Amino acid sequence: MYSGKHPQDVSLSKALSWLLRHGALREQMSISDEGYISVNSILNHKSFRRYSLVDIQRVVENQDKQRLSLRRNPVSNELEIKANHGHSFNVQNLQLVPLEITESTVVVHGTFLKSWDKIKKEGLSRMKRTHIHFACGAPGDPSFERGIRSDCNVLIFMNVQKLLEDKIPLLSSPSGVVLSPGNHLGIIPPIYFKEVRFINSPINKKP
Repeated sequence: MYSGKHPQDVSLSKALSWLLRHGALREQMSISDEGYISVNSILNHKSFRRYSLVDIQRVVENQDKQRLSLRRNPVSNELEIKANHGHSFNVQNLQLVPLEITESTVVVHGTFLKSWDKIKKEGLSRMKRTHIHFACGAPGDPSFERGIRSDCNVLIFMNVQKLLEDKIPLLSSPSGVVLSPGNHLGIIPPIYFKEVRFINSPINKKP
């Protein structure tokens, strides 16, 4: 999640991801249509008072998977932060665009062997989130590493053309992660799996 050297930043990164993806409504935070929350509001929250603006800026700058984005509000000029993907509540304008598809486009979902028996029967589910997450590209590509957890040991390659033919959307997020709401049930059935690879070691393991 985070590649910096400050030990507390791992905790801060996880706390920010939880708040921006899942907890903002429960914590009664004000959220823009794009999913942004005021940084000042977060720093005034009881769970974040030990952190500073510099801490948040450092975490966003050093993140390895581009989960979070900072901006200046175009009207108020106030600093705001959002999660680029992974929400369990609806964000009206998440700035998603249809994925540009070519003959060489590769879309992959990473998961774990313990989940495979269920997935191969029932398909991929968005569960409590608004989208199913994918990587676009081959192992080793920066975009692939952003969309796949480094400890995954099952890679599911999708039949992109069949998904599009059946009008199951593939959307690109600002971070380059590919998202899909699935079908009307929030599922992508196994008929859309093109290939499955089982691997023995972390896919992004450094030499």
